[in-house]
Amino acid sequence: MIAAPDRTPLTREFFDRPVLEVAPGLLGRTVVRRTADGPIELRLTEVEAYDGANDPGSHAYRGRTARNGVMFGPPGHVYVYFTYGMWHCMNLVCGPSGTASGVLLRAGEIIEGAELARKRRLSARTDRELAKGPARLATALGVDRALDGTDACAPADSPLTILYGTPASADEVLNGPRTGVSGDGAVHPWRFWIANDPTVSPYRAHTPRRRRT
Repeated sequence: MIAAPDRTPLTREFFDRPVLEVAPGLLGRTVVRRTADGPIELRLTEVEAYDGANDPGSHAYRGRTARNGVMFGPPGHVYVYFTYGMWHCMNLVCGPSGTASGVLLRAGEIIEGAELARKRRLSARTDRELAKGPARLATALGVDRALDGTDACAPADSPLTILYGTPASADEVLNGPRTGVSGDGAVHPWRFWIANDPTVSPYRAHTPRRRRT
């Protein structure tokens, strides 16, 4: 008999570690999103690590701004950014305050509240596509900039909490280059995913965007 996922929230100490330890350790954990429309829960299957000032691919590489300020704060908080003028993406801050490292939540399996996720993700052809990619994940969970700075280690009334879940075993975890990262940051194999999981997003190398004329 398969044991049910552990409902214990992850502690601040879990996130107060180097990002390359936290990132693979998040696979299999449960993200709980509480909204006025009802709760949604997701099992994390894919993440990417970003290492602040040590990482050209990080939003915090060139220092603190109004946009990335949450990354410099305490670990265990949510950093949400808006990209391409249409999508939100969600990260979990880790490491000591001031290091600005974080983990991008790239994909997961909706394990509760699929009906609500389907209403938000009308273009998904199957449930495995509901949160297959970071923007899709944020859309399915109803995440936007209003959640930027949320404490994911807060009590149960928090709009977003990370539970212990059922962590992936070491032999289930694969890693490789991050999706869409350019320059020196492209060489880091800091994308982690659960092998053979159908909700993991496909890898795509960075493609320069053409400027409109």
